[in-house]
Amino acid sequence: MSGIERSTNYDMERYQYLSEYDSALPDDLPVIPEAQSDWIKQCKANDYSLSFALSDEITPIEVAKTFRVLGGYTDKNKDKWLKLQNTFARAWLLGVWRVEETGEIVKLEVEK
Repeated sequence: MSGIERSTNYDMERYQYLSEYDSALPDDLPVIPEAQSDWIKQCKANDYSLSFALSDEITPIEVAKTFRVLGGYTDKNKDKWLKLQNTFARAWLLGVWRVEETGEIVKLEVEK
């Protein structure tokens, strides 16, 4: 192989690798309960906002239980409460997460 052929071959392999790398899922996917996964899918399908999805008054019972598992927000459980909400919000924003109970990876496709 001449230098030009090797260079072209290297560039094509590099391009293919970078394309695959860009489309790969992150290693640190948020892990959320199945009820939260279903709730995100329902809210996204109806074009609801993140603040609506996090509101205790309107979430389904299963999701509300998940958020209330800590007994609601108190100074004592502030860190755990925020982590629970932050993980939900990360899953919402990324559009991809792992379901805690099943290990299933859910990736919401952007509608065109």
